[in-house]
Amino acid sequence: MADGIKYPELGETLASAHPSQATLEALRTRRSTPADFLTGPGPDAEQLQDILTIAARAPDHRRVVPFRFIVFEGEARARFGLALKEVFVENEPEADEARAECEGNRFLRAPVVVAVISSTNPNHRTPEWEQILTSGAVCQNMLLAASAYGFAAQWLTEWYAFDEKALAALGLEPGEKVAGYVYIGTATEDPKERGRPDMKAIISRWGE
Repeated sequence: MADGIKYPELGETLASAHPSQATLEALRTRRSTPADFLTGPGPDAEQLQDILTIAARAPDHRRVVPFRFIVFEGEARARFGLALKEVFVENEPEADEARAECEGNRFLRAPVVVAVISSTNPNHRTPEWEQILTSGAVCQNMLLAASAYGFAAQWLTEWYAFDEKALAALGLEPGEKVAGYVYIGTATEDPKERGRPDMKAIISRWGE
């Protein structure tokens, strides 16, 4: 367990609220760092375990746990990249070698890549849509936890989150989907700000 981290399932008292200006400021300025701008170091084993534990602490109606993690570290990133390259070449036989090599190096962009798998139970009384939303919350929690540890991260899907042959190489069970690949590492440069929603355009009050 990381220093200073406590979990109520171990007997601690859970506060009803957690006032924190630092947390508010982190949320206001949250920004993903493109995977192409990531490098080492990434989280160590203890940090990664805590990041995943925090990610799993997402809203989950009736505790279905409709998600799981597949972690890519070290040589596993390159080995899976070979599988991706093979699938890409099969799908795009006219592509040149440089493009195929680029696809095979996708997971080498960060020291740690976590595939968040949406693993819903369609027979559960919790609506499947709610279960799917849980996986999205898990991905967001992971981004926030990685940032709090001082790492940069990006939540991506890209073609290999949807390609059937790539999913087979990943080892997904029938009905499972990739909610996202979360790339975690150290930023090589500060991320640029992006356009944000016009709040007036997306907020309405019922009855007005």
